[in-house]
Amino acid sequence: MDILELMKKRRSIRKYQAKQVPRDIVDKIVEAGLYAPNAGGGQRSMIVTLHNACLTEKLGRLNFSTFDRNQLLGTHVSAEQPSIIDDTKIKNGFYDAPTVCVIFGQKDFLYNVADAFCMAENMILAAHELGVDSCIISRAEETFALPAGKRFMQEWGVPENMEAKAFVTLGYCDGPYPQGKPRKKCRNVVIE
Repeated sequence: MDILELMKKRRSIRKYQAKQVPRDIVDKIVEAGLYAPNAGGGQRSMIVTLHNACLTEKLGRLNFSTFDRNQLLGTHVSAEQPSIIDDTKIKNGFYDAPTVCVIFGQKDFLYNVADAFCMAENMILAAHELGVDSCIISRAEETFALPAGKRFMQEWGVPENMEAKAFVTLGYCDGPYPQGKPRKKCRNVVIE
């Protein structure tokens, strides 16, 4: 598929089937993340892949526990693919995705957020190309600042000089694939 068409068709999915993504496909998606642009070519980020639905549920509930409705700027995300903003019954920040990738960046590095989100973008585009659905999730720093989050990092062998920056959920859409929202006008200004 043409890359621009792929970008136009890909949607953030928050309703997942219980079906696990095959490991070889997950590995390709992670590889795409590892080839993302990164500041100065330093490759200071890393990915921990949770290919275990029970573990992703535990971490997803921990992620949800950091959600604070008082910090919201908006009140609606999607009727087709509701977020925790839309549906107060959702208690898993990863929406029951069977696979979750945690992207860590080097602490105190000025461009760690940019590097992490370049990785995440590469991963969701690769996922869509491979027939896998995805969503980028925030609240990573807050999740791993909790005692349970710190224990996970220790168990996984994540170096102490790293901090979580983003999550990428992977799975297969449960229900109809959502349609795109019209693009807002006045989001592009060209000055010549």
